[in-house]
Amino acid sequence: MCQCIWVSHRLIAVASERNAVVQAYILIQTEVGKAAVAAATISEIDGVASSEEVSGPYDVIVRVDATDGTHLTEAVVPKIQQVEGITRTLTCPVVTGTPRQG
Repeated sequence: MCQCIWVSHRLIAVASERNAVVQAYILIQTEVGKAAVAAATISEIDGVASSEEVSGPYDVIVRVDATDGTHLTEAVVPKIQQVEGITRTLTCPVVTGTPRQG
């Protein structure tokens, strides 16, 4: 079965199996000096698998394991965008991947 979700005004098809999660990476830009606090705050949000401060054009990279596309776009992403110090987000849904073992 394939599930379609809207991200950044684009329809994205996300392959999913029964009981599978919808995964996405969220690239985040923050105000100067706010990345560490933002990453720590984001790590506490339900659905966030990892939240790490990085260097480069983005300041934080987040991996999300959402229960479905609606959970991703209506619950997890809006909570992340409300974190103080965040200036921009880019959501990249995983469309293919290697199944987890175990």
